Amino acid sequence: SAGNSSALYLTAAAQNLLCLKLAEELGVKIASPWVSWFKAASLPAIISLLATPYVLYKIFPPETKDTPDAPAAASERLKQMGPVTRSEWVMIGTMLLAVSLWIFGDFLGVSSVVAAMLGLSILLLLGVLNWDDCLSEKSAWDTLSWFAVLVGMAGQLTNFGIVTWMSNYVAKFLQSFSLSWPAAFGALQASYFFIHYLFASQTGHVGALYSAFLAMHLASGVPGILAALALAYNTNLFGALSHYSSGQSAVYYGAGYVELSDVFKLGFIMAMVNSIIWGVVGAIWWKFLGLY
Repeated sequence: SAGNSSALYLTAAAQNLLCLKLAEELGVKIASPWVSWFKAASLPAIISLLATPYVLYKIFPPETKDTPDAPAAASERLKQMGPVTRSEWVMIGTMLLAVSLWIFGDFLGVSSVVAAMLGLSILLLLGVLNWDDCLSEKSAWDTLSWFAVLVGMAGQLTNFGIVTWMSNYVAKFLQSFSLSWPAAFGALQASYFFIHYLFASQTGHVGALYSAFLAMHLASGVPGILAALALAYNTNLFGALSHYSSGQSAVYYGAGYVELSDVFKLGFIMAMVNSIIWGVVGAIWWKFLGLY
């Protein structure tokens, strides 16, 4: 479910923004990115979100199926938490403002970076956060540092023609099999997806392979926006392949409720389920939206 929810919104995962940045490096620019992203992802993502718990319940049923005390426990916990505080209201308002600017930023002339900085500034000025809170977010600083390196590296690989050379070579190889662009699209998407077994980071995977695979798509005749978005969605979906394939997978596995063998088995099964849903529903939906 985390992979599908991350794929649903542009701002739901760090690698999503990196994907669009790298796509721009190759000349694929998506107008109104937040809206375009959400519109294209909405139908397959929502269907996958609904199907995931049902499928897992059938193939890996929980040991405890009846929890009659849960509502009372939740109600008691809410009483202990008390009413919504001022800081929480400020946080809600700031998030609504930031998301609104991400959605309508193109119309208002406000970039996504400015929207994010505005939201952070409001939280700092109103005392919801302090600078020590920001400094303690080590994963955020780590992501920021990696972004700078990966974007720069991808840009230089493109400028030196390495990505173009590689993509043209692979495109010619695929053309030798007389593959149409939809067939090449499927083969490249599957390769990009399952090669993640060799990676322990979604952001690292994007930095290493996204530009090259997008260039291969373009050289094979795949429509640019379709290729860029599909690869970006795939980047979220393969986060559940194994216990090391994403940060959230490591956390879930670390809780100790699922054996390692089950993680790999269920990860592969759900990868197939998601691939079918996104491949079938997504193809029909994207055709309706005019992406190809």
